[in-house]
Amino acid sequence: MNTTLAPDLTVADRCDRCGAQAYVRVTLGEGLELLFCAHHGRKYDDKLRDLDDVKIQDETHRLHESEATPEPLGAE
Repeated sequence: MNTTLAPDLTVADRCDRCGAQAYVRVTLGEGLELLFCAHHGRKYDDKLRDLDDVKIQDETHRLHESEATPEPLGAE
């Protein structure tokens, strides 16, 4: 398995399986690109890693970046 430095995935990138926001980009040796949400990325991870000449860009860490607890209104 290789890691790639492709451009970051955006809100416009959608999972090929369910249409949710994509956080995983898989590029196969033939240049075929697949996009997956975090759920489907995890579901197919083992099978994809078994393939030869595959690059996986995993941005699922971004899901945890937005989970910071906001301060309550009026808190000082």
